[in-house]
Amino acid sequence: MRVYLEDDLLYINQEDLPHYKKGGSIVRNSYFWALKSISCYSRRGQDWEFDAVVWVALCRMLLSFAESGYLGDSETLLEFDVDTPIPQALRSVSTWL
Repeated sequence: MRVYLEDDLLYINQEDLPHYKKGGSIVRNSYFWALKSISCYSRRGQDWEFDAVVWVALCRMLLSFAESGYLGDSETLLEFDVDTPIPQALRSVSTWL
């Protein structure tokens, strides 16, 4: 998932966010609601925001879903621009584009 940092907020690109689908996969829908529940701002069609205070929870959640084997790396890895330093709390679930 493509991300960027701005004023101690992590933003996930809205094009890379999971989608909720009624009658869809339980894992994917759970992933959607788990991400949405810890975001500080999550509107449809806009990037979702995550405060620094939830980055540890975000990291643990992404690791858990990644280890389940149901979701691919592109859905559970945070992808930063090459010139952006990755915060310590997010390093285990992050990479550079």
